[in-house]
Amino acid sequence: MKEGLKLTEIPREESLSKKDFLAKYVKPQKPVVIEKLIGDWPAYEKWSLDYMKQMAGEKVVPLFDDRPISSKYKFNEPHERMKMGDYIELLKKGPTSYRVFLYHLLKEVPALQKDFSYPNIGLRLLKQIPMLFFGGEGSKVFMHYDIDYANILHFHFHGKKQCILFPPSETKYLYKVPHALIAREDIDFMNPDYEKFPALKKAQGLITELKHGETLYMPEGYWHQMTYLTAGFSMSLRATPRNLKNLSKAVYNVFFMRHFDNYMRSWKGQKWIDYKNEQAVKRTNRKNKITQ
Repeated sequence: MKEGLKLTEIPREESLSKKDFLAKYVKPQKPVVIEKLIGDWPAYEKWSLDYMKQMAGEKVVPLFDDRPISSKYKFNEPHERMKMGDYIELLKKGPTSYRVFLYHLLKEVPALQKDFSYPNIGLRLLKQIPMLFFGGEGSKVFMHYDIDYANILHFHFHGKKQCILFPPSETKYLYKVPHALIAREDIDFMNPDYEKFPALKKAQGLITELKHGETLYMPEGYWHQMTYLTAGFSMSLRATPRNLKNLSKAVYNVFFMRHFDNYMRSWKGQKWIDYKNEQAVKRTNRKNKITQ
């Protein structure tokens, strides 16, 4: 049998006090699943695909799929657009690669804001940008870390979702693409090709399966790949980095890195994408003293 990645289960807590959450997870920057953090939210009972269709069916949403990144699209530029109602019907029919990613649906449909509250758990959550993410059965997000190095509370609704995480310390093994926030897109993290990507053997990550109403805390700069085991959706609330070094990285990413990458894509085209993918392998193998 082919050897898989070294993945351990993310710790789980039924509930957590603010003091324990900060001491056990935020301060040491360790992820955790909190099973009953939002049991008192109206969203816990109400939020489903049908409810979202009822509330936002006429809204046009940006869609992303799993096609390889190319010079045709800018950073986080959608591949398609569709009415939310039509998209949800697509999700209900069966597997699809189309996802809604980083969509501020709560701004578009203010009534949804009555369905949740901001947990008093010790994080200074940004109340302006709650984001929703939708996906069809089998769809997945590339392994990446977030541009703003936020501390994230990720709440899942309707179905099941697999989450693979790696701490920033494992970046040196993950074939990070330079001038980007992703690992090589052709890595299958559930069935890794160690001949092509030998450094992955050293990577130590975490895994969990989120169910309806569960909350995943992801610390600053954590790599994550999400796979929708069933059609469903999630919401993220964010808090700014507590670590000054990570805050400076976030500023660099937002105000320089993504604009530089978009410029190079428009100038060099696919050659720039190919160059970055080649460098991801060369630099990772060099750091780990691997010769091929």
